[in-house]
Amino acid sequence: MIYLDYNATTPVDANVLAAMLPYFSEKFGNAASSTHLPGMQAKDAVEIARAQVAQTLHCETQEVIFTSGSTEAINLAIKGVFALYQSKGNHIVTVKTEHKAVLDTCAYLEKKGASVTYLPVDEHGQINLQELETAITEKTILVAIMFANNETGVLHPIADIASIVHRKNSIFFCDATQAVGKIPMEVRSLGIDMLCLSAHKFYGPKGIGALYVSRKNPRVQLEPILHGGGHERGWRSGTLNVPSIVGLGKACSEIKIENALAENHIYLEQRLIELLGDKIRINGAAANRLPNTSNITFPFKAVDFIRHTKNKLSVATGSACTSAQNLPSHVLTAMQLSKEQAEKSIRFSIGKYTTKKELDETIQLIEEVYQLT
Repeated sequence: MIYLDYNATTPVDANVLAAMLPYFSEKFGNAASSTHLPGMQAKDAVEIARAQVAQTLHCETQEVIFTSGSTEAINLAIKGVFALYQSKGNHIVTVKTEHKAVLDTCAYLEKKGASVTYLPVDEHGQINLQELETAITEKTILVAIMFANNETGVLHPIADIASIVHRKNSIFFCDATQAVGKIPMEVRSLGIDMLCLSAHKFYGPKGIGALYVSRKNPRVQLEPILHGGGHERGWRSGTLNVPSIVGLGKACSEIKIENALAENHIYLEQRLIELLGDKIRINGAAANRLPNTSNITFPFKAVDFIRHTKNKLSVATGSACTSAQNLPSHVLTAMQLSKEQAEKSIRFSIGKYTTKKELDETIQLIEEVYQLT
């Protein structure tokens, strides 16, 4: 099986697994139990991991909150700001191509009295910065825009967005789930006030993530969405998942931005252009993109391709979180693709274990399906 769905999840790195294993049995303490050695060992391990995450993001250790993943972090960031800043306003700005974790949270808050502006994107998946600036009003308490799109890999100009948001005296939250591990991440220089990440996107375990919350310029405050015990400075109660937190920290320490990822990405697209020319469309090709993601519209239906290759190749037709709904991608339709075009689109996301041999075999499978249509 050739695996080209790294944006959905990644295998746990061997070094990450080795770091985690002792905390399931030998060092099984509760990090909140500070009166004995097992508890102190667990607490120390958590704080080492927090420092490793902070080093990856170039922030302070106290600005890192552990969560069960990006979805929980997104809920805490958006709901937490909405609950605490209502004296200023109730307006949130986001983008139509955001992950469903953001869009569904915003839709929920609309039922609670929030006013949400959903910015459009052009055919390349990019927002208009002037439209963003116009959308932000004195009632805007939060702007939520992702770093990199999970379906197309399109990158938003984060530093420019942050500058606009701060000029308008609002808070900027960035879903960086797909970006961390693939491109450098410096929250301070980028101007990000809150940011989420998830370990399983960069060779860590599933079910663990983190939320960065700025402590200065601006100092962001949140209303908790989980209560009971006051863990994580009161913002995320619940017994800490020490093995997974250790895995997240180790995965952060193992991050290496490698040229091989971009080289394989370029190789795949160039080979497909040579094979099918203008019969394919690379969605977001004119925008800056992640160095591993290709979303391509083919002259055949994605479902036919997946049926033909299901025992040989793992790819995606959209986000892993919405694939069960059997609907055309909201990202691609927002980028002005028709329903038919969206149904012919496939996402290839490569990782550090991908080889050129696997890419050649993938191209051969694509050619086989093309010949059958």
